[in-house]
Order: sequence, then structure tokens, then C-alpha cells
Amino acid sequence: MPVRVVRVIEQLRIPTKAGTFDAIGAGPADGAGVLLLHGFPEASVQWEAQISALAAAGFRAVAPDQRGYSPDVRPDDVLDYVMDELVGDVLAIADQLGWNRFHLVGHDWGAAVSWTFASEHPERLRTLTAVSVAHPTALNKAIKTDEDQALRSAYMQRFRQVGTAEKLLLADNAKALRGVYDHKVPPSRIEDYVRRLSEPGALTAALNWYRAMGKSPLRAEASTVPTLFVWGTEDVAIGSVAALDTEQWVTGPYRFEMLEDVSHWVCEEAESELIGLLLEHLAR
Repeated sequence: MPVRVVRVIEQLRIPTKAGTFDAIGAGPADGAGVLLLHGFPEASVQWEAQISALAAAGFRAVAPDQRGYSPDVRPDDVLDYVMDELVGDVLAIADQLGWNRFHLVGHDWGAAVSWTFASEHPERLRTLTAVSVAHPTALNKAIKTDEDQALRSAYMQRFRQVGTAEKLLLADNAKALRGVYDHKVPPSRIEDYVRRLSEPGALTAALNWYRAMGKSPLRAEASTVPTLFVWGTEDVAIGSVAALDTEQWVTGPYRFEMLEDVSHWVCEEAESELIGLLLEHLAR
């Protein structure tokens, strides 16, 4: 029986004009590139299991700590966190890695960035995989027309309250921040995230992604690249209306996988299922 070789995950530093991004990666240097974008309130390490599996399958997988999460790319101005800047980071990282075309995978905020990147730079992508978060246009429509989705998204307004949100999330040994993970993320991983976000300025930078939305609303055209969207039926942030409507915003080959009884934290809660879906999608 063949032995599956799991690649050692490397600690990387990726220099760009915006600053140097911390990242993790694995896989052969000549493997097809896969860039994985984390969400809030997490970091690149959320993708460790997926990176190991992708590397073992011959891909070169890299996950950066995104803008605000990497200490060397942590600007103070809220306008430095608008979507144009976040998409620009993906371009800069891919260019630095020498990837002309690559697979893009995103969860939560990373999914929002990935949807937008796919609509603006389809020529750079082999495939798109969005996890948990629906297409931005489908989500915006649902917030306006579906009362359930409007209630699910109400937390965004609280996160935009400068200073107040930080105090609330970090008070009492970050009790509220820990509660965000809904006991679906391993305790050791939660401790890592809380430690990172408790560093001076880190949580403010992460929340600035939400605050920038008020100055530059999220928009994206339809995805023309082969797209996989993975959504858990128990997701507290994204309801079924936006999830099901996402199909209307993909004109390329599309696959929608609905994971029963899985929450927003798909990468950890349904680790094996997501790995299987990723490998199938990328192989096509």
C-alpha cells in the first residue's frame, strides 16, 4: 500500500510594495500554484491541513497572512483596507511567487476577495473556490431583500464601531472573540488566533476590513472561471437565500456543495470533506 507523504509546511516571507507578508506553504516548486486566503478572525494557519494535502498531491500551496494580519503590512488608515487594495495584494503576492496563472481559494473574507479577484482578473486564474461566503452581489441583494440575511449580517455594523468593537471583543480574556468560533475550531487554534489578534493594532487592522466596506461597498461581476462554492447549512453569517442565488453570478463551470449540519468554520469542522472537494475541483 503506497505511503502518503505529507510535505513539511514552510514559513515564508513574501515582499511586495505594500510590505512583507508572512505566509506558510508546501509542495514542489514546479507544482501548479494554489493561493489560499483566510478570513476573520483567523490567519493563514487555518489552511494547514489543506496545504499538506495539496502538497502531497503535487501542488505548490501558499497561504499568506493577509493585510492587517501580517505585522509588516498593517497600515493605519481605513481606506488602506478597501477591496481594491486587498485584490492588489493578491496580484502582488502571485507575481512575487512567479505565478502567471494559479488556483485561488478563499474562506470568509478571503472568499469575498477571491470572488472580486475572479471578476477583475479572470485571465490569472485556473479555478476559483469560495468557502462559506456567497458571491458579493448575491449577498448584498439578500441583505436588502431577505430579513433573515439582514439579521445575520447585523454584526457588521457592530464591528464598524471604532474602539468599541475592539474593547468588546477583547474584554474578559477575549471572551466575545473566543465565542465567535462557536466551539467549532480546535481550542489550540483559537488560542493562536486570540494571541495574534491581541497584539497592538492587530484587531483594529482586522476590523478595518469591515469599516472600509462603508467607504467602498463590495461589488463583483460574475465569475467566468471554473468555480466551486462550498457552504454549510448551519452557517450563522450566510443564509440559504444568498447561497442559492450565487449560481446566478457564475457564468463559467459551476459546482455548489452544500454541507449538511456544518457551520461557518468549514476548514476546521469539515476538514476532510473540503480537502476532497478541493482536490476534485483542481484536478478538473
